[in-house]
Amino acid sequence: MITERPIKPIIFSPTSNKTKRSSSSISKPNSLDYFHRHHLLSSSTLSGVHSLLILRSPLPPSGHSQFPSKMGKGGTLSDGVIKKILLSYTYVAIWIFLSFTVIVYNKYILDKKMYNWPFPISLTMIHMSFCATLAFLLIKVFKFVEPVTMSRELYLSSVVPIGALYSLSLWLSNSAYIYLSVSFIQMLKALMPVAVYSIGVFFKKEGFKKETMVNMVSISVGVAIAAYGEARFDSWGVVLQLGAVAFEATRLVMIQILLTSKGITLNPITSLYYVAPCCFVFLLVPWIFVEYPVLRETSSFHFDFLIFGTNSFCAFALNLAVFLLVGKTSALTMNVAGVVKDWLLIAFSWSVIKDTVTPINLFGYGLAFLGVAYYNHSKLQALKAKEAQKKTAQADEEAGRLLEEREGEGTDKKSESQN
Repeated sequence: MITERPIKPIIFSPTSNKTKRSSSSISKPNSLDYFHRHHLLSSSTLSGVHSLLILRSPLPPSGHSQFPSKMGKGGTLSDGVIKKILLSYTYVAIWIFLSFTVIVYNKYILDKKMYNWPFPISLTMIHMSFCATLAFLLIKVFKFVEPVTMSRELYLSSVVPIGALYSLSLWLSNSAYIYLSVSFIQMLKALMPVAVYSIGVFFKKEGFKKETMVNMVSISVGVAIAAYGEARFDSWGVVLQLGAVAFEATRLVMIQILLTSKGITLNPITSLYYVAPCCFVFLLVPWIFVEYPVLRETSSFHFDFLIFGTNSFCAFALNLAVFLLVGKTSALTMNVAGVVKDWLLIAFSWSVIKDTVTPINLFGYGLAFLGVAYYNHSKLQALKAKEAQKKTAQADEEAGRLLEEREGEGTDKKSESQN
């Protein structure tokens, strides 16, 4: 009598994209996830962060509880889950605070009515040198993160172009603080999905869809209305900020093309380690011709280590906060926090800095925000569908492999019995 070996069930983990039997083959983040992580705003409000923090991992198959072993008596969450939720809220709060601080601090330094040091290239170079030094120490000395193996050819062909685009984006965005209010700059940044989508279509990284393009037009109309209602409209400042958005969007698409498509993923620390020195070199060229002559004539200027040191440290800490927030929660949570930060900045700009925010400003930004929220929702649905499809394919592949093993063993035993 031939005894058949029972097929072992495939047990899904609620915190992993893989089955337990295939946990060793963890897939790298795809380019769409990286793309979604860096530029999209979320359609949710802060009240929705709680559910997002819990449901950030793919849902298990139907019939399985999301947290089957983490529920206490009466269906309440266990202490471990509550602790993770509180930690996630803490990471969100730290990121919002640091992002908020860096933006307001840069505005304070560059604005002629405040600290009055209108040298955006110099400020960006200080940031890059400080961040590059700390990134080197964290990777090479303290071994905080593992470095990415990269050849000279790959660095020159992939990282250098990205560094050039990043330096231009930082230069122009910091320059805009001299001419525009913090609130209006945040409104103009709502054009980022439009720029990324348009450039992605141009480089054939995104498929053209009529519905998406209509949505992009609605976002652009909203920003145009916000610009029309701006009390302190400055055309040169708008050109600088739009240029910064264009270069940043191109950088994000180039990361997909030059790095992610080659299987290379860089976290914020390794990104600074490779990109910051490159940015410093690129910024050195315009600095010599644009700002150095002015600084040389300003003999009364003395480097304020307290101001620039704390400002640079906040910029580096923001990168660490991004590393923690995305690593410990999810990219979606970061996008939700980004929405909260933008509205807080607009409120702060109006109430503390005394920037004028008109009803037309808010109406236009609200319209653009709804368009961005819809686009973000569409991306999330596409990501969920792709993840579910991948998970189903993995389960089918595992079941098929086990079935083949079973049939093979049955055939071998049948041959032995006949002999």
